[in-house]
Amino acid sequence: MTGHGEGDWPVELRGVTESVVTTQGPNELWNVAALGLSEPEKGGPVTATTWGRTRTWRNFSERGEGYVQFTRDPVDFAEAALSVREESDPVLDSADAWVRVGVERLDEGEDGGTQWVEWALVPEESCIERRTVPTTNRGHAAVVEATVAASRLDVPAYDREEMRSRLAYFESVVETAGSERERFAFDRVRELVDAEW
Repeated sequence: MTGHGEGDWPVELRGVTESVVTTQGPNELWNVAALGLSEPEKGGPVTATTWGRTRTWRNFSERGEGYVQFTRDPVDFAEAALSVREESDPVLDSADAWVRVGVERLDEGEDGGTQWVEWALVPEESCIERRTVPTTNRGHAAVVEATVAASRLDVPAYDREEMRSRLAYFESVVETAGSERERFAFDRVRELVDAEW
């Protein structure tokens, strides 16, 4: 462990940064889910939007907090995005850094028949577990994009055939540019959505 901080984000957030969040449920276990973080605008807070009545939405509403984590592990990310995964500890072993955040409901509405809530995320405690030199791996990026397409397969607002076409393309990228871990992650994507493309 390389350092703790109070009230700070341990990484620079640009655009939408993909993360993993754990939130404590009524069973006292920590639900693991993917969460896109939007960079703050003009000194405002970091924000995130939950779509639908998910466990993250429920736990944010009831507990008012969670642990945002930054992990490079494509399997942990794929499982967070597409499965119901619960852990006894709020911080994943693969987290390079984490932030315990308080959450505040900023806005809410409906889009395409799906409820959404925008949350302000206020860092309360943070830790950098490992410092790493950034690298670019197209296979890893393809796994992340595949989880987005896979999560939209059964959403009426999206064309299923277009999502299947995207998944086939991302699979080809993983096959040519990904490591063994990315290929395993893509196998998990396929298992979790139980779909052919």
